[in-house]
Amino acid sequence: MNIIKKIKKGLRKPVLFGEFFLGKSISRILPDKLFLSWIYRVKIGKRLSLDNPVTYNEKLQWLKLYDHNPKYVDLVDKFAVREYVSDTIGEQYLVPLLGVYNTVMEIDFSALPDQFVMKPTHTSGDVLLCTDKSSLSTSATRDLAATWMRKQYYWGLREWPYKHIRPRIICEEMIKTVDGKPPKDYKIFCFNGEPKFAFVASDRGSETKFDFFDSEWNRQSLRQHYPNSDYMLEKPAQWEEMLYLARKLAKDIPHVRVDFYVDASGAIFFGELTFFHFSGLEPFEPESYDYDLGSWIDLISIKK
Repeated sequence: MNIIKKIKKGLRKPVLFGEFFLGKSISRILPDKLFLSWIYRVKIGKRLSLDNPVTYNEKLQWLKLYDHNPKYVDLVDKFAVREYVSDTIGEQYLVPLLGVYNTVMEIDFSALPDQFVMKPTHTSGDVLLCTDKSSLSTSATRDLAATWMRKQYYWGLREWPYKHIRPRIICEEMIKTVDGKPPKDYKIFCFNGEPKFAFVASDRGSETKFDFFDSEWNRQSLRQHYPNSDYMLEKPAQWEEMLYLARKLAKDIPHVRVDFYVDASGAIFFGELTFFHFSGLEPFEPESYDYDLGSWIDLISIKK
């Protein structure tokens, strides 16, 4: 009966049917171009133009298909990227590493501190924040890690670099903050190596908020996926340094988002490099920002 109801609902709303189909393994039979055209229509509600992409979200789909620089594979690998960061801006900006594991059975929980962060190297958005190891179920944590290890993240949204990453688990130290909450996440959009736009993610793990700024820290009237906060977010003392570091990490890359954290002592730590913000499948409110950010991505120099 539930299946019949879902089918009827899908027939009344084709978008729901599209989301259901695209989330299943059978969707892997679709070529990347067809898959992205379909999912873009489902998520954005518009036809995807790949011959003449204009908006930010359109251009991210184009980059998925045609900007296959092999170095991007290591840059999205959450362990391999550490070498690039160390060589480019210095090891002091890396969150201290506690361990890297090829299998879940290699994880030695007895050797980990009371607080740590665990995540897979080959996916995006998967993370375990352990704030008290004494209350952690090691068996449940291994099961979670095993689920991560089985994921083939590339197939979900066709972000091609993830197709080539070797699955591993890493554990890092927990970043200390003044209030004991997860640190604010400073995410800087770079275009041909130049930081031009950013947002701050706050209240992670509870009611996430996104607040957008230009590179001069002028607040923008933009909402995307998460609500804005009502906080008075002053420009951090480390902002100019973060822009400088983002510029170095993003050098020679058509577009990438560079993420940083700041700990209780004021130290900056690298978060990750993101080539496909929301995978290019999240509307901007107002839509004008989709065009503004899209105008900063230059596709002409990229060889298809």
